[in-house]
Amino acid sequence: MSQSDTELARLRTVADYQFGAGAGAALFPPDETLDVTHSTGGRPRQVRAEGDRIVSYGVDGRFTLGIEGGRRLVAALPAPAARVVVGSESEPFVRDGKNAFAKFVRGVDDDVRPSDEVAVVDGDGDVLAVGRAELAADAMRDFETGMAVKVRAGAGAE
Repeated sequence: MSQSDTELARLRTVADYQFGAGAGAALFPPDETLDVTHSTGGRPRQVRAEGDRIVSYGVDGRFTLGIEGGRRLVAALPAPAARVVVGSESEPFVRDGKNAFAKFVRGVDDDVRPSDEVAVVDGDGDVLAVGRAELAADAMRDFETGMAVKVRAGAGAE
C-alpha cells in the first residue's frame, strides 16, 4: 500500500465515522484519482476531484463539505442521512448561499446535532448547499425562528 493509499484509507475511516458507514467510499472512491493538498506540516488539507472540492480536512479532525462532497454523500447514503430538506420557498436563497432557517425545514436526519456538516437539499433530493447545522434535528423541526444551517457554499455559485 502506497503512502497515498494509506492516507486515503485513513480519510475514508474519518468520513465513515463522521457521516456514517459508506461515506468514505462515496467521498473517496478507490477507482478515482484524487488530488490531496497538504499543510506545511504534512496534514491533508483539501481533497479535490477534477477541480471540484470534495472536502476540506480541519485541524479538529473533521471534514467540511464542498458541494461535490455533498452530492456524493446524498447519492450514496440513504435519505435522510446527513441532510436537511428545505421547502421550495427557501430553495432559491439557499442555492445562492444564504442560510437555511428552521421555519423552512421540511425534513432532517434524526442524528443531526449542532456543528454537524450537512447537505441542504430540496424535496427531490437535489443538493442546494452545504454547511454546518446550528440546531439539533428536533429543534429544526419544532422551531419557527432561528438559523437551522449556516450555509458555507450554495450550488448556484458554481
